[in-house]
Amino acid sequence: MAAWSDGYWWSNDGLRLHYRDHAGPADRPPIICIPGLTRNARDFEGVAARLGGTWRVICVELRGRGESAYAKDPMSYVPLTYLQDMEALIRELALTRFILLGTSLGGLITMLLAMSEGPRIAGALINDIGPTIDERGLERIRSYVGRTQSWPTWLHAARHFAETLREVYPDWTLEQWLIFAKRLCKLGSGGRIGFDYDMRIAEPFRIPGGATGFDLERAFHGLRGIPSLVVRGELSDLLSTATVERMIAAVPEMEAVTVPGVGHAPTLDEPEAIAGIERLLERICRREHQA
Repeated sequence: MAAWSDGYWWSNDGLRLHYRDHAGPADRPPIICIPGLTRNARDFEGVAARLGGTWRVICVELRGRGESAYAKDPMSYVPLTYLQDMEALIRELALTRFILLGTSLGGLITMLLAMSEGPRIAGALINDIGPTIDERGLERIRSYVGRTQSWPTWLHAARHFAETLREVYPDWTLEQWLIFAKRLCKLGSGGRIGFDYDMRIAEPFRIPGGATGFDLERAFHGLRGIPSLVVRGELSDLLSTATVERMIAAVPEMEAVTVPGVGHAPTLDEPEAIAGIERLLERICRREHQA
């Protein structure tokens, strides 16, 4: 894996936020990776291992996750606040051009950034999310997010996820579940394994409309003119095939990739996702050289 360094920036309301910075050449736009609701920078270890060194890869941790500070007000755990946090990072790093890679919630933030930062976005990947979100998937997420649990060993944690999420990743091996557990969880001070996020992120998510809080269609259309890719898990209960078809029709620059045998959300370590990302980056390189 390419070496990375810890980076920090400050939110508008005074929170110290964290990112992993994998060094890469300065003559290419950096790739900013934004994780899903309960996830952190470790979610992109596979992406960074493949691309770090060839590209600068910045893996952020949203407020309340990983090494980023927890918010005093849980009602700030909403996409519009995350947008402000990301804009502060872009200012802090003085980025004039960048690529966005967003999984689930990170995809919503990517769409919001396309509205506010569109001319500076060289390309974008939306992982298993779109302008229409299936309520079935939202209900499943609401059923578990914010519920405190802990396990005595990593193996116990992995077996728990293998049992509770087997419909999402039905073909995974125990080794894959161990990787999943170590990306999602941390070893606590008491010696037990627990989730690596503030349980209060669930509070606004459980309020009707709190999952988004903005016009998804308008945000999505901000991607027009930007080389982009939507990745969908074949078994996804959050992003339908009909929505993907509508996305492709609305944004001609968008390619769609389906990852077979997984639900919400693909890890982006699957062969289909890897190939799609490579094609996206090739398209971006061609356009950047023509500019």
